[in-house]
Amino acid sequence: MSHFTAIKTQIKDADALAKALADVGFKQVEVHETAQHLYGFQGDIRPQTAEVIVRRQYIGGASNDIGFQRQEDGTFVAIVSEYDRRQYSQAWINQVTQRYGYHALLATAPTEGFTVESEAVLADGTIQVVVGRWV
Repeated sequence: MSHFTAIKTQIKDADALAKALADVGFKQVEVHETAQHLYGFQGDIRPQTAEVIVRRQYIGGASNDIGFQRQEDGTFVAIVSEYDRRQYSQAWINQVTQRYGYHALLATAPTEGFTVESEAVLADGTIQVVVGRWV
């Protein structure tokens, strides 16, 4: 039975998180209003719960569910098993966070009166988005 680790993030928007997870390869992402139990690699129900979940069958044969649990401050913590941390490490969380930032910006810019003028991926992988607002 794998031990689950909680990894703090600054992620707050579940929809932008689901889009970010799709960007890094997870097309099947569950988003729940109420936290649901995670499952271990043997199909056993774990005590850990999460509102955003990638189920183990979409991760790999011996994997556990990966979840993102909402905290009291509104941020999510990633819940990843010790076994899955080999592939879904801090570097992976950083990649998800970068894609999350992109989707959060695209969602909030119009509500703040901004339009996306251009976007580009730089040589180092940085995403550059230029927004503008006419006054």
